[in-house]
Amino acid sequence: MKAKTPYWDNLGDEDSKMSEASITYFDRPGPENTDQVLALAKRRAEELGINTIVVASTRGETGVKASEVFRGRKLIVVSHFTGFAAPDTQELSAQNKAKIEANGGVVFTGIHALGGIGRAVRRKFKTYELDDLVAFVLRIFGEGMKVCCEMAVMATDAGLVSTGEQVIAIAGTGTGADTAVVLRPVNVQDFFDLKVNEIICKPLL
Repeated sequence: MKAKTPYWDNLGDEDSKMSEASITYFDRPGPENTDQVLALAKRRAEELGINTIVVASTRGETGVKASEVFRGRKLIVVSHFTGFAAPDTQELSAQNKAKIEANGGVVFTGIHALGGIGRAVRRKFKTYELDDLVAFVLRIFGEGMKVCCEMAVMATDAGLVSTGEQVIAIAGTGTGADTAVVLRPVNVQDFFDLKVNEIICKPLL
């Protein structure tokens, strides 16, 4: 893990306010960062008074860990839609779902905001659609950044998150978690109004 590097927002003339925080950069993406990502996100949630946490989890292991770390807060665990890996298959195990819910978390399963009918066009006609292009642009900042933005709007469309609140979104690259951000979510129809306010941590590569 690299040293934390400060960043500043609201830069401008001498009358503007300036705030300082830090970003943690991991040497590489992957599930080995999960525990530290959750700890960093919890600390920032406490500092900012954020109550709502949105976490991506495919099979449920990361969701279970998050439900333990964020017990007492509003936790939404976003899974792959049923059929993503194979027809009629849900990758999040029933056992892990039960553990998440027992710890007070909510599991949301829905169509991917940057997938859906566009993915059907790609699979059938071998051509990319607008949602694919948006996803590729977000991946410039890492796979986890794309997933953070995507699942936040999915949870908002489901009515689980309000557009008027700051939330912490946590996601990863393949499995586990390696990225966490503070953002203000929107509905998918207003996707380009989504604001990533802070990057808490992400991989360098």
